[in-house]
Amino acid sequence: MSNNNGSLTKLALQKFKKNFWGVLSFWLIVSIGFISVFAYVLAPDDSQNANQMHLSIHSKPPGFKVTLLNLPSELNIEQSFFSKVFFGKLKTDTEIPISNYTVDDHTLNYTEYASDGLIGVEKSIDLSRFPNRDYQHYIKEKTFIFGTDKYGRDLLSRVLIGSRISFFIGFIAVFISLVIGIVMGSIAGFYGGKIDAFIMWIINVTWSIPTLLLVIAITLALGKGFWQVFIAVGLTMWVEVARVVRGQIISAKEMQYVTAARALGFNDYRIITKHILPNIMAPIIVISAANFAAAILIESGLSFLGIGAQPPMSSWGAMIKDHYNYIILGKPYLALIPGLCIMILVMAFMLIGNALRDALDVKN
Repeated sequence: MSNNNGSLTKLALQKFKKNFWGVLSFWLIVSIGFISVFAYVLAPDDSQNANQMHLSIHSKPPGFKVTLLNLPSELNIEQSFFSKVFFGKLKTDTEIPISNYTVDDHTLNYTEYASDGLIGVEKSIDLSRFPNRDYQHYIKEKTFIFGTDKYGRDLLSRVLIGSRISFFIGFIAVFISLVIGIVMGSIAGFYGGKIDAFIMWIINVTWSIPTLLLVIAITLALGKGFWQVFIAVGLTMWVEVARVVRGQIISAKEMQYVTAARALGFNDYRIITKHILPNIMAPIIVISAANFAAAILIESGLSFLGIGAQPPMSSWGAMIKDHYNYIILGKPYLALIPGLCIMILVMAFMLIGNALRDALDVKN
């Protein structure tokens, strides 16, 4: 039996490897997952939530360059390496965009950056403010590859860090929906009768409520926040899994291998988990991939409505909300870049779901 399962797994894997779009989507999802985990290592702005604001350089186009003066702070905040890598640095220094500067014996004179041909304010600072008077170490030219948002934050850093919410909400929401959906669907499909009627009543009531409205209600009940959105999305997606599992088990429980398992005296739990569920995994995997995509879109919609991840936390949906009006102001990239990221990630999950469906289909 184990050799047979192993051979079927190898056959499905070989069929999956032959699917170009499935393999491409798999590596794309792996890459986005790697980026989301190590976002602060890859982001040019590694401060927490990439929230370094420079209002004087707001809404600048991709490739914009400016000189930044970093004024060191007297506060020393100890932070572990783990915290810096996964949650960003707690920065107390002050970054100031400047257009030019001069140095006297004891003073650094600089002109703050001003756009639209305006002349910035001229200021000066004592060189003793810098350790060992090494001011040159604190003046650097920075290139904003994706430009800056309406608050002057690095758009590339916000996109990289925003991938965390869109990526991980899929895993958590699908995990919650699978746990609830498989349990409810298995009980309803296997036992039938009044139990099936009661569970189907719950499923139909939940199904009749618009998904977005239900998510909003759960979010408002649990409160606005990061984890609340994950739980709310997961609690609204289990009905689809439950209906699929119920239908598959109703047809599978009449098969000969289930009858043989009952004749051998196996209990219901073992029959469901060891014999039926492994044979109906293909449609569950497909619906899970679709739920991944749906969870990402729902979270983006919630963030767009302002009840998803709260500022200053970065989210692709929130970035579209902040900049959708810039589409008609000649700077559409501010909304299009996070929108394209959502589209690519959703498409990748849909394609890998289709590829897995074809690979696990024993009829092909």
